[in-house]
Parts: sequence; structure tokens; C-alpha cells
Amino acid sequence: MNLDGLNAIAKKMVAKGKGILAADESTGTIKKRFDKIGVANTEENRRDYREMMFRTGKAMREHISGVILFDETIRQKAKDGTPLVKLIEDAGCIPGIKVDAGAKPLPFHPGELVTEGLDGLRDRFKDYHKLGARFAKWRAVIDIGAGIPTYNCVQANAHALARYAALAQENDIVPIVEPEVLMDGDHDIARCADVTQWVLKEVFEQLFVADVQLEGMVLKPNMVIAGKKCPKQNSVEEVARATVRILKDCVPAAVPGIAFLSGGQSDEDATAHLSAINAIGNLPWAVTFSYGRALQAAPQAAWAGKAENVAKAQAAFAHRALMNSLAATGQWKASDEKKAA
Repeated sequence: MNLDGLNAIAKKMVAKGKGILAADESTGTIKKRFDKIGVANTEENRRDYREMMFRTGKAMREHISGVILFDETIRQKAKDGTPLVKLIEDAGCIPGIKVDAGAKPLPFHPGELVTEGLDGLRDRFKDYHKLGARFAKWRAVIDIGAGIPTYNCVQANAHALARYAALAQENDIVPIVEPEVLMDGDHDIARCADVTQWVLKEVFEQLFVADVQLEGMVLKPNMVIAGKKCPKQNSVEEVARATVRILKDCVPAAVPGIAFLSGGQSDEDATAHLSAINAIGNLPWAVTFSYGRALQAAPQAAWAGKAENVAKAQAAFAHRALMNSLAATGQWKASDEKKAA
């Protein structure tokens, strides 16, 4: 393991004003997105859609540091025969890869999930490194509800995250460690804070036990936010303060950066919360975004699978990338949303 090399990649992933595009939707997940815009879920359409984003030159060069890919995408070529990985590299971005096999029901624990995919992962990492991946992602899912999460769920997911992260570093690939406490449900912000604190402390304990080097990883957590069904929704500033408090309590300063997931927030909410967190200042790590839907919902709607809409969709993607770039430096304002892309 080359820790200096891993640290350099991790720092580039969270470079000031840049964030990560999560374009790693599974074939099933992207079908749901395509169904909403009336696009057939074919390999060609999936390629064309992602190629459109990767060829949005200015946005990719100035606002995106890396792209998380799905297994199919890292092997695909653009319409003109250029590997999609090369399009990403030519924009100065780092290619990454999603390596987990999805969250499956945790035995004897109704309503709880554990992420699978460790079997054969060492060999897959070797292949992905040859294909150009320099970072990876593994997502754990923790739900909040009556009597959950249980210790078994939190511990099982934290342990799997640590084993994945160690295998990634062994193969000179930076692990994005993603423990997501879901914002579904009716829990309030205090309950989210308690569960997020518990999950993060367990994750970092397991990372320590597994000898994962914190300088060579990036954390991708949820923000501390009330559940969607909670009658009391907090202000942007309240979410920012609660999130920073928990992160400062749980995340060692040795971690180069935190790249938030959007977790089902609206595009503008995800941007506003990120900007408010950065505006607090005095943070020991770089704080940025690793958004999927919050970067892509607008371009998907604009594109609708039609070649004549590519320029319009690229403009929508560029606008969201710019907004989140501003948020990553704490400079975003609601009035910026009304400006042309």
C-alpha cells in the first residue's frame, strides 16, 4: 500500500470547490429514473446519458473531482469509441467504482439491511485498478424506526465497511466509506443525531481494528436531518449546526475529507445545507458533495432521451455542478439558483 499516493488521491477528491458525481446507479435503479422520463433502459441509452454528462467540459473540469461508476459503465466506450474512463480522465477527474453488491435483509432482523459483496472483492479490485479506478465506494444502509437500528445491524455494516476499506487500500484504491442513516420515517433531528453518532463511532472503531489508514480514505455520511415524515422540519442553519456537532465528535481530523450524500433531499436543500455547513467554518477536514440524484435529476428531465436535448441537459447539469461547487466553499446563495446555467 502506498499511503502517500492514497492520501494525494483522497485530497484531490475533496479539492476546494470540487465534488464527486455519483453516476453508479445499478441497472435496476437507473431503470426507475428512466421510467420517469419515458426512456427505455437499454445499454446504449445508459451509455449515451452518462457520456452526455462526462462531456460537459467546463463543469467536469472546474467543479467535479471524480466520478463513481457502475461495473457496466467502467467498461463502456462512448459512441465514437473512446472509453468513458478516458473522457473522465481527460477532464482532469478521477474514475471511481461502486463495489458493493447491494443491501440485503439482515437475518432475524425485520426492517434492517446489511450490505453484501465482500466475496471475491480482492480480485475485483485488481481488475478495477487495471480499468482505471483509483477510488471505490461501498454503501451501508441504516434505517431508523421502532426498535431499530439494532446493535447487530450497526455492527455488521460497520464491520463490512472496514473489511471493504482495508481491501481497497491493499490494492492502492481510496475507499469512500458510506454509512447512510436514512431520512425516511418520522424521526426528529435529535433521533437522527443520536443514531448517526452511534453509527459513526462504530464505523471508526471497526476501521481502527482493521488497520485502515484514515489519511487514505474519504467519508460519505448523511447529514443530520429530521425524517421526511417528521412534522417538524428544521431550518437550514439547524441542520448545519447539528451535522457539524456530530461530525466533530466522531470523525478524526486525519480523514482528508467528507463528501456528503444527498439522501433524498431536494436539489436545492442538499446545496443549501452543504453551503451552511461550510459557512460555519473551522472544520478539520475538507467538506464537499458526492451527489447522485441531486446533480442528475434536472439533466435527466431536460434530456428525456432525445439527442436534440443534449445541450439543454448539459446546461442543467453544469448549473447544478456550479451551485454545489459554490456550496462546497460556503458561498452559495438562494439567488444564485435563478441565474442562467
